Amino acid sequence: MTQVISVKFKDSGKNYYFSPDDKIYTTGQSVIVETANGLAFGTVAQGNHEVEDEVVVPPLKKALRVANEKDMQRLQENKQKEADAFDVCERKITAHKLDMKLVRVEYSFDGGKITFFFTADGRVDFRELVKDLANHFHSRIELRQIGVRDEARMLGGVGICGQEYCCKRFLDDFLPVSIKMAKEQSLSLNPTKISGSCGRLMCCLNYEQESYEYLNSITPHIGATVKTEQGVGVVIDVNFLTGSLTVKPKENDGIPYKTNRKNVKILGGHKPKKAEETQE
Repeated sequence: MTQVISVKFKDSGKNYYFSPDDKIYTTGQSVIVETANGLAFGTVAQGNHEVEDEVVVPPLKKALRVANEKDMQRLQENKQKEADAFDVCERKITAHKLDMKLVRVEYSFDGGKITFFFTADGRVDFRELVKDLANHFHSRIELRQIGVRDEARMLGGVGICGQEYCCKRFLDDFLPVSIKMAKEQSLSLNPTKISGSCGRLMCCLNYEQESYEYLNSITPHIGATVKTEQGVGVVIDVNFLTGSLTVKPKENDGIPYKTNRKNVKILGGHKPKKAEETQE
């Protein structure tokens, strides 16, 4: 076992392991840690604890100290510099006539590197822009193209549910989402109803997918022939969550009636899928 602390560098995002170096850290503390790109400012997501040796990626970098007042002041100065650098970069993008949208600027804690995040529909030749920025800031410059989901995470906002974006609030990583999930959950396939503000399928389609796979495996689908307490009929409507079925008797003049999946036996037709068949 290896003793570590978990550190997060952004409100949303992954936690990273660092060696406490024989010091005691508690959750919520601001800390200065050593990274491959130099010193970084982070927040302790979990204090001293032990993890299996196999989950630690060597070499394990150290947490140097709890952030002091001088560190907090530098952090605020960097935030102001980021705002200024954003304005400068936008002007230079316009001057170079590049088809790209600047999303965010991040200064490394020691100020030695500036990262510019942008979105674009395709590849962008930004070599001249990098040279221009390097001459202006006299720092190491990195331009990083990101996707629309990453843009939504960085900028934040409120989803159609009325809550802050999941990717901004708590998601550590983006989960794969498919249109098949929307179909299995009997949702409208109207893109405006199942897409997030980023224009991609909503991440929350993934949250209940496992439950819907199970319900799909135990519920007769529309078209299935079933035997109920009122005789043999065909399923014409299904509510997977409640288990409610609307069944039309085999006779032509039969009046449809409600029952529950617990009270029927499938005789043929469209049988429910097995849970493993619904996996992508």
